[in-house]
Amino acid sequence: MITYAFLQNYWWFLIALLGGLLVFLLFVQGGNALIFLAGRDEAERQLIVNSTGRKWELTFTTLVTFGGAFFASFPLFYSTSFGGAYWVWVLILITFVLQAVSYEFQSKAGNILGKRTFRIFLTLNGCLAPLLIGTAVGTFFTGSAFIVDKGAVGDIAAPVISRWANNWHGLEAVANPFNVEFGVMVLLLTISLGALYLINNIDDDKLAAQLRRSLLISFPLFLVAFVAVVAQIVTMDGFAVDAAGEVFMQEGKYLNNLVEMPAVLTLFLAGAVLVVVGIAATLLRKGFRRGIWLAGPGTVFAVMALFMVVGYNNTAYYPSTADLASSLTLANSSSSEFTLRTMAVVSLMIPFVVAYIAYFWRQMDRKSLTSEELEKGEKY
Repeated sequence: MITYAFLQNYWWFLIALLGGLLVFLLFVQGGNALIFLAGRDEAERQLIVNSTGRKWELTFTTLVTFGGAFFASFPLFYSTSFGGAYWVWVLILITFVLQAVSYEFQSKAGNILGKRTFRIFLTLNGCLAPLLIGTAVGTFFTGSAFIVDKGAVGDIAAPVISRWANNWHGLEAVANPFNVEFGVMVLLLTISLGALYLINNIDDDKLAAQLRRSLLISFPLFLVAFVAVVAQIVTMDGFAVDAAGEVFMQEGKYLNNLVEMPAVLTLFLAGAVLVVVGIAATLLRKGFRRGIWLAGPGTVFAVMALFMVVGYNNTAYYPSTADLASSLTLANSSSSEFTLRTMAVVSLMIPFVVAYIAYFWRQMDRKSLTSEELEKGEKY
C-alpha cells in the first residue's frame, strides 16, 4: 500500500533527480565561463557561444521545473526559502535573464552594445549562477536563519507562516565558509563539464587543445574543493529528527546517513568515480571526446546522493539556525497526501519527457559543430 510517508520520500527522490540533472546541465554555464579563457579569437568564441546556445533553454527549463516541483511537493520550503532568502534567488534569476538576453540580441542588427558586452554577460552568468546555486544548496547542511509559525496562517492582519530572522534575506549564507566552498566546488565542476561538453560538441582541434588546457586547471582545483567539502560533510554535526518530529543536533549525522544507507553511499561513490574517470580519460587520451557522457551521469548520481543524505534517514533537509523547531523535514513541509498522490500519477510522464529531450538532443548533435557550419547557419 502506498502511504503518505512513501509519497513524501518518492517526491524527494524526484527533487534529488531534478537537482542532479540541473547541476549536470549547468555545463552550459561552465562553457560560457570559458568564452574568453579558451576562445582566443572571434571564430573560436563564436563556436563556444553557438555550442552552448543550443542547450541553454534545457538548463533554464530544468531550473524552473526544479522550483516548480519544490513548490508542488514541499510548498513550505518554497515559501520559506524563495520568500525569505529572496536576494539569493533574485541574483540567480538576474544572471539567467542576462543569459537569455545575450543569446537573443548579441547578433541582432542594431546591437549598440556590441557582441563583446553580451559575451561578458554570458561569462558572468557562467560564473555567478553555479556559484550562487551551490552556495544556496550548501545551506541544506549548515542551515538558514528563518522561523516558521504555522499558527500565523490564522492571523488576518499578517497570515505569514515563515519569516526571516535577519535583514540579509539569504545573503548571510556567504558568511559561512562551507557554503562558499560548496559554491566554488559547483562552479569548478560546471567549468570542467563545460569543457568536456565543448570538446565533444565542437570539431576544432585547436580549440579542443585549449579546452583541455583549461581542464588541466579547473579539474585539480575541483578535486581540492570536492575533498574539502566532503571531508567537512562527514565530520560535521547534522540536524537529526527524532520519533516525535523534534529536531536536534547529532554528531556525525551525515556520515551516519551514508553508512546507514549503503545504496546512497554506493550512488555517491559511483558518481564521483564517473566524474573523475570522464575527465581523466579526456586529459590522458588526446582523441577521447566522450568524457561528458561519463562525467555527466556521474554528476547526476553524486548530486542525487547528496540530496538523499540531507533529506532521508530522519534528517531535516532545510534546518533553521534561528529556531531548531522551525527546521523543515519531509514530514512537516510536504503537500497533502491527496496532492502528492495526484501528482505521483502525473510524474509517470517524466520518462516520456526525458525520452523526447534525448531524441531531439541527439538530432541536434548528430554532427559536430564546425566553423564551416556556422558560416552557413544561424549564429547566436
